[in-house]
Amino acid sequence: MFEHLSALPADPILGLLTKYREDSHPQKVDLGVGVYKDPAGNTPILDCVKAAETLRTSTETTKVYIGPTGSAPFNELMNELAFGTDHPVVQTRRIRTVSTPGGTGALRVAAEFIAKCKPGATIWVSDPTWANHTGLFQAAGLTVKTYPYYDYDNKCLRFDEMLAALKQVGAEDAVLLHACCHNPSGQDLSAAQWDAVVEVAKDKGFLPFIDMAYQGFGDGVDEDAYGVRAMAAAVDNMVLASSCSKNFGLYRERIGACTIIGKDSAQADVSLSVLLYVVRCIYSMPPAHGAAIVETILGSSELKAQWLDELKVMRDRINGNRAMLVDKLHALGASRDFSFIARQKGMFSFLGINEAQVNTLMKDYSIYMVGSSRISIAGISEDNVDYLAKSIIAVL
Repeated sequence: MFEHLSALPADPILGLLTKYREDSHPQKVDLGVGVYKDPAGNTPILDCVKAAETLRTSTETTKVYIGPTGSAPFNELMNELAFGTDHPVVQTRRIRTVSTPGGTGALRVAAEFIAKCKPGATIWVSDPTWANHTGLFQAAGLTVKTYPYYDYDNKCLRFDEMLAALKQVGAEDAVLLHACCHNPSGQDLSAAQWDAVVEVAKDKGFLPFIDMAYQGFGDGVDEDAYGVRAMAAAVDNMVLASSCSKNFGLYRERIGACTIIGKDSAQADVSLSVLLYVVRCIYSMPPAHGAAIVETILGSSELKAQWLDELKVMRDRINGNRAMLVDKLHALGASRDFSFIARQKGMFSFLGINEAQVNTLMKDYSIYMVGSSRISIAGISEDNVDYLAKSIIAVL
């Protein structure tokens, strides 16, 4: 049977990581992989996570399954993080949440759920979007189409075109929206633009499906959830995929959440039964360790305050890196205006150079980024920003 297989191309970002590790250049720079890094280039374990993990391992009494929904306290605390404590959908018990293996697991579970609602349903994603969105949605049997989003030439949002496209979406379609820190462009919707999208969703009746992988990395935990909360307050049905990989630094623990909002509690219960069937057929039971860490942190006023402080440090470093790179490029007399990078949010931005220039940066300067010129902002540091800026200017 295996003789019929043909090799598939490796993931371009993972391939970059291999090349970077094999490169012996003393000033090599990794701007490819989307993980947070401190000024020394490490991805640290948060102090609040260490404290929660110590408590977890000292009090854990069993390794038995936690059930297909995952940990109830984790699910409830994730709901509070996303929607707040007094949101109408919380008060009316219209939310049902399950723990998932990471944000990617949440996306796939949600995609399979949508396929149960309507086999072969169409889901609209932004142009561009996270590269894995298309593959995992198609693997679930969904048809993927795109709506306009990022203006590569003017380094801004194509909002009028986006809104016009969404007004043409069918009522039985789903629309994927990035809650904050858009991956890969870093170009986010403003509050006013979110309000306009919410009105279109109400009017057209399509299913809003929001991916929130970076809550707290943009402007703050509550600020980054603006679109999620506004949309949930306005529509009957919604899907949310959340991740704890970035904001808690729990990349390898693979813990996230998939949330379904029904028009009432009864419909939410029916939706949950379908969601649990999907879970049972994919991985049966979710991982417990990462969820226990998160619920320990969010359930403790002291540890939650510590987490918010550490999250702010990461957010401020990313925003600082944006400004630092822009300032350095301008100080060195760059022939282009790179100020858009400082206005964008989150881990990523497009540098705005062509693929040949990207290849030259990699070949001649050992600076690694994907061919679209998407850069991981966390890979910038005070130690490499001079070399990085001079190298960028050299290929312009």
